[in-house]
Amino acid sequence: MALPLRYNFRNVVVRWRTTVFTVLGVAAVVGVFVLLRALARGIESTSGNTGDPRNILVVRKGSQAESGSLVTREQYRTLQYFEEIARNAEGEAVVSAELVMIVSAPRRAGAGEANTLIRGVTPRGMELRPQVSLVEGRWFQPGRREVVVSRRLSNRFEGFELGGTLKAGRDRLTVVGIFDGQGSAFDSEAWMDADESRAIFDREQYSSLLLRPKDAAAAKAIMTRLEEDKRLALRAEPETEYYSKQTMTAMPFKILGGILGVAMSVGAVFAAMNTMYASVAARTREVGTLRVLGYSRGAIVLCFMIEGTLVAVMGGVLGCGLALLLNLYVQVRGVYFGTMDFQSFAETVFQFRVTPDLVGLGLLFSAVIGVVGSFLPALRAARLPVIAALKSV
Repeated sequence: MALPLRYNFRNVVVRWRTTVFTVLGVAAVVGVFVLLRALARGIESTSGNTGDPRNILVVRKGSQAESGSLVTREQYRTLQYFEEIARNAEGEAVVSAELVMIVSAPRRAGAGEANTLIRGVTPRGMELRPQVSLVEGRWFQPGRREVVVSRRLSNRFEGFELGGTLKAGRDRLTVVGIFDGQGSAFDSEAWMDADESRAIFDREQYSSLLLRPKDAAAAKAIMTRLEEDKRLALRAEPETEYYSKQTMTAMPFKILGGILGVAMSVGAVFAAMNTMYASVAARTREVGTLRVLGYSRGAIVLCFMIEGTLVAVMGGVLGCGLALLLNLYVQVRGVYFGTMDFQSFAETVFQFRVTPDLVGLGLLFSAVIGVVGSFLPALRAARLPVIAALKSV
């Protein structure tokens, strides 16, 4: 015969002081666990939100990122004449040769310096990225040492505001426009003319080629052709797939979340065990009475485990609720975070995201804490001798 659930709820309410302390402890553990996972999820969503599924990105074979790739002008000229590439209204091949470089820029409020990406693009490059839109000023003009920057970088770095200047190599570039990348990886970049960037940074080659095939069959044909052409030594893949793979930056947050989650969960389990042991000590006569009334040891174990899990889940709900409130504040106020991209060694700007699956994971985590933390105290309660329990004061 099992004890009714209202008995567990009543004990939680009657012993509210102990309940409050345990709930707050578990809430802190679950909140930190969810927020660290949300940081990694924010970086992953930034990469996953980047690119157009119609585009193909071409880099040198063996390179994992644009920053480590070299594409020669001869390769670019050869690729332009592939018949599988789409043409725009002017009859030009929709392909952009681009150069990705890193510059150091001072953060606002004297918070030191950080690396950021400057991407040299052609007019076709802007044509290939409809998700990027100009929100202030105008687009750069080739040959005039001009640059446009993302709105997020404009808010994070000095000199990146409209009309400001930023240092690139031995030259200075004037910011003539601000663009919005709609939460994509382009929000961590500044753009200028591709050939002008090669001259400023003294580079003969490009970093990558971005192109649009005529259709899906043409896209497959281009990728197969480049894979088999040993002379070109280039590798092609859909732009969206390329950026989806660039999630190595999120790994430290996942590892840190795992380590802190384990360490803090151990502490939370011991805290829950301590609370439940204290509850057993205070309810010795009550346990003896339950045994006299005919409740089995199994029913006593189940009763205490349900009670401990209930308290822990209440803490999980509170911790997830606080994480959701912080997520709402970040989204409404437009707060962004920055971390180093381990592929390009430049700063990536992102927002953390508390998603429904993370909330579910946090609640499951709290339930595990409750079950593990209440198991041993529940066994102790069930093993109390009935006579000794009834005689306790």
